[in-house]
Parts: sequence; C-alpha cells; structure tokens
Amino acid sequence: IELMQKQAFFQIKEVKDKGYEMTSIVPIPTVKWNSYNDDVMIQFNQFIMPYMIDLKAEFTQYKISELKELNSKYSIILYRWLSMNYNQYEHYNVKGGRRAEQVENYRKPSISVKELREITDTVNEYKEIYDFEKRVLKKSLAEINAHTSFNVNYEKIKKGRSIDSIVFHIEKKRMADDNSYKLGDKDYQDDKKQKSRNEADLLKQAMESKYTRLLSENFLIGMNDIMDTATMVGLQKNVYPLYDELKELRGLNGVKDHLSYVSSKREEYSKHNIAKYLKKAIEQYLPTVKRQDLENE
Repeated sequence: IELMQKQAFFQIKEVKDKGYEMTSIVPIPTVKWNSYNDDVMIQFNQFIMPYMIDLKAEFTQYKISELKELNSKYSIILYRWLSMNYNQYEHYNVKGGRRAEQVENYRKPSISVKELREITDTVNEYKEIYDFEKRVLKKSLAEINAHTSFNVNYEKIKKGRSIDSIVFHIEKKRMADDNSYKLGDKDYQDDKKQKSRNEADLLKQAMESKYTRLLSENFLIGMNDIMDTATMVGLQKNVYPLYDELKELRGLNGVKDHLSYVSSKREEYSKHNIAKYLKKAIEQYLPTVKRQDLENE
C-alpha cells in the first residue's frame, strides 16, 4: 500500500467541445492502521471513484470466485484480459453499436506476442517461443479451462518465419443457471435496459452526492459498500432524500451531527444491510426534529 501511495498515479483525458481536459489523480491519499487490531482504513481519492465504479461499463468485470481458483500469475493476467474482451462481445452482441466483424473479433481477440510479453511481464523471460508457449500460454489456458466459465484455445499467426501474434478463441460454458436464452426476448431486454439505465442514474447521483462523502468520513460505509451497486442505489433512492429533508430543517451541519451520532451508536448487525440501517435511523430521527421545530414555534 505504501508503494501504491508513492507510485500510483493516473492521468485522465476527457474530450470536451473546445479540446480536452486532463486530470491527474493520486488514488490513495490516506491510510490508517494501528498496533492493537487488524483493521486498516484505506481512503480513496473521491476523484478516482467514478472510474472505479464504472468498471462494468469498461468491460473489466470478472468473477472473483473464478479468479481465486487460478494459481499462476499468468493465468490471472490472461483470464482478466480474456474476460474484458468476451464481456465486450456479449455487450455489443445484444445492444449493437459495432459491426458484426468487430463483435466477432471480441470473441476471437488477437494480441501481438510483444504486447502479450509486456502484459505478462515476460519481456526478459522465456526467450524461446517454445518455452513461452509452454509456461505462459498452455499452462495458463489449462487452468482457465479447468476452473472458469471459459473454454479457450489459440492459434499462432506467423509473420515471416517468426510467431508475430496470438489469436484466442473464447467459448463460454453453458451453466445450469444460464439466462442466455432470454437474449432474443425483446420485452426482457427492454425491461433489463430500462432497469440498468435507472440504476446507472441513481448510482451516478450517489457517487456525486455529498452524503456519500459524509458517510465515508464517519466510517458508516467503506470501500466494499461503495463498490456495491445495490448498496449505493439503495442509499440514493431511500436514504439521501431523507437527508435532504433533515438538511432543510437543520442545515448540512444537522446532517453531519446526525451521522456522527449514528456512527457512535452503530450496531454490529448494521453491516449486513447498511442502507436499511441508515434509513431506519433517519426515519426515527426526523419526527423528533419536526416535533422540536413545532414546539419552538
């Protein structure tokens, strides 16, 4: 973590009407730990969070349950890269927006041997292509095929007498709970798209809300909560409007005082559903505030 604090650095380039805008971000400004228990608090820079939360849109999601079954570091790197491509294939195959040839290329992605060596950090290892293929490709794909939802094989593309690139062929195993049969159901897809749009709007609002920052500062939500879409959507939909009511009555400092109090009295069971816990807390508090204001009048 200390190494990440010192070396991790992101530059985000966003195209604007008049040109582009650059943002430089150090992602982890604060880390706290102590000598008497195993708790570590890692605070992420608020400006990096939208990019972390938007991982799904960037097609970099993968199943942790599958990832943890992989032992080789090369297997993990390849699995992530293959997942990124296949997720794009599934996305554009349903929603459109790409030519048929482009969509198919996501299912059969190609990568140069040079780039593959770079992402697997083997530029100076396994110089002979035979060793590289045996230790990086064959061993990794054997693990991926055995322990994940993918079946992958590959072909070598020559340029002259040398192997120039690798084309992977990705197939997804049919699982017992596979819902792919629904992909052709227009009503199902329309409902799914609308739900996704609504959730995306709520998630974006939650990530931009000052209340999210206040909850984090009071240790009422952590990184796992912020990375969980259902939690953040639940807060934006059911809790933050009640904080707005309290803000109207007591100002932002009133909300801060409430959250400080809730944090000091927090029950252990609240960790199971923090949105529900916070909703209950504010629902119990608001009537008291309103009654006090009436008495003061």
